[in-house]
Amino acid sequence: MEKQYLIIDLKTFYASVECAERGLDPFKTNLVVADASRGKGAICLAITPKLKAMGIHNRCRLYEIPDGVEYIAAMPRMKKYMEYSARIYQIYLCYFSEEDIHPYSIDEMFIDVTEYLKLYNTTAEKLAKALMRKIYNELHITATAGIGTNLFLAKIALDIYSKHVKSNIGILNEETFREKLWYHKPITDFWMISTGTAKRLQKFHVECMRDILSVPEDLLYKEFGVNAEIIIDHAKGIEPVTIKDIHNYKRQSKSISQSQLLHCGYNYTKTRIVLSEMVESLCLDLVRKKLVSNTISLYVGYRSYPGTGGSKSISILTNAYTKILPYFQEIYDKTTLRGEEIVRLGIGFGNVYPEDEEHLDLFTSYEDIEKERNLSRTINSLKDKYGKNSVLKAVDLVDGATQRQRNCLIGGHNATTEDAD
Repeated sequence: MEKQYLIIDLKTFYASVECAERGLDPFKTNLVVADASRGKGAICLAITPKLKAMGIHNRCRLYEIPDGVEYIAAMPRMKKYMEYSARIYQIYLCYFSEEDIHPYSIDEMFIDVTEYLKLYNTTAEKLAKALMRKIYNELHITATAGIGTNLFLAKIALDIYSKHVKSNIGILNEETFREKLWYHKPITDFWMISTGTAKRLQKFHVECMRDILSVPEDLLYKEFGVNAEIIIDHAKGIEPVTIKDIHNYKRQSKSISQSQLLHCGYNYTKTRIVLSEMVESLCLDLVRKKLVSNTISLYVGYRSYPGTGGSKSISILTNAYTKILPYFQEIYDKTTLRGEEIVRLGIGFGNVYPEDEEHLDLFTSYEDIEKERNLSRTINSLKDKYGKNSVLKAVDLVDGATQRQRNCLIGGHNATTEDAD
């Protein structure tokens, strides 16, 4: 039986949720999801279709909206959007097994509907229409869909083809992919073809997917390594990976990271304070997940200068904040530019292992480390019960510290479900 994959996308999701909460029609309302308190330079996370119809781009900044265009600026509410996404996921679970669903993002989900078409005596298109209608009736969120014989075809049927059909449902198989999209431009419209990849393909005079097959495969492998296989497969309309493969996949190595934008621009000293906060936060996350690490990385981004930082393997495998912080500070002090305005800070732990594989050096007391870990567990427990700001360090209260504010965010944005307008 030929596979049938469905992907449903919630149209301009954040903006649609804000309109639904206000009882407004996103196709008739000028609304942007942006933190207007950050000034005209604030990024719009989403805009309504009505604003898009005016030629305004989705990820614009507020100052890019033409003068004279009145609009509602809705404060981002990430927890609210997650709630809507969860409710829509529950709708899917009424019809499909969890094993056949793959959440691709907060507003897009793949579903393997192959076995369900016979069960419900329907077609993939009719099934997509029924789900889109149910989502709209229950939550007033408009959706679009893509249907394909593999995950790649379903995704580009959504991203490219659904925009040009009245039903908002794109349908592709390998044959119709070649007929309708083989010569489509720009090539960056295709899933997994980034601007950087497109520039590298231009060296071989590639402008569309069909052109890829004109390039000798050995040259593509020399340029892209193992990723050339994916590029070549997609040019043929092939994608061997299934949802089952995704669910069965287990990463060989793990890492965790954290980053933040420093919107007002920080100096060297203030950023060092933020660094200590972020290291503590990520160490608490390691303890929560019962993980340890022996590899750290740091990135410092500047307003008008290339980023600095680096990575370092440390001599111990641990999650103890007091042991790890000095290594981060060492990289920071050696590589960070004094006098330059800092606008981004990122840290990460690589080579993450289970906590029972912890390894310390001869100069470190296991008893002291276990005392620190027990304290971290207690802090995590209190934060879980009473909120992230229920336990703070003195450093979180000094000028320049950001942890208290970040504790109120999800994904770097306002986390509340309450209307902030």
